[in-house]
Amino acid sequence: MGIFKPAVQSRLGAAVVICLVAACSHNPHKAKEIDTKIDNSERISGDTVLGVKDGNMVVQRKVMMSEELRALQNEVYELEDRVYGNRKYGSLGLYGVLRECRLQLADKANGGDGKLTWTEPIERVTEKEEEFNIGLDESQKLVAVSEEMLKDRIARFRTYKTILQKRQDEYEEKVAICKAELKARQHDQRSGGN
Repeated sequence: MGIFKPAVQSRLGAAVVICLVAACSHNPHKAKEIDTKIDNSERISGDTVLGVKDGNMVVQRKVMMSEELRALQNEVYELEDRVYGNRKYGSLGLYGVLRECRLQLADKANGGDGKLTWTEPIERVTEKEEEFNIGLDESQKLVAVSEEMLKDRIARFRTYKTILQKRQDEYEEKVAICKAELKARQHDQRSGGN
């Protein structure tokens, strides 16, 4: 800061202090009051209304965050089951279908060498160890509690969703390629060619 004149330094310093105070005073995890009152409203669908707010014609979608988070989490868990399967229900998922296809490709009956080549480990994205605080609650009952900021949880599950959608696309393509190769080999085996 030695290159600035003292007046510029003090203004620059004041600007830095103002920025720091403004940044510190804004907490994205604090619940803020939101005015959702709509005049002359008409329902378009379950959570969407059309009406007038402050003289402006608006379409407002209002959702309960518990429902929104539940829907997002369910979508992510279903997507992960579609990609990696579910042990509890015995579903293979795309990963398991690909593994089975590659097993068939390796089978000597299908022109394989009998050796499975597999390089992809299962990489579940939602499995994470929750950290619990264990103790007594207000009713003196022994409980385990984990807490997470709502916006952080939503951001985390949106990231999971993006990753899983990408993996679903990748595995669908790999399964299609594997099945096409298997079909070609089986055709070659039946027709006697290699």
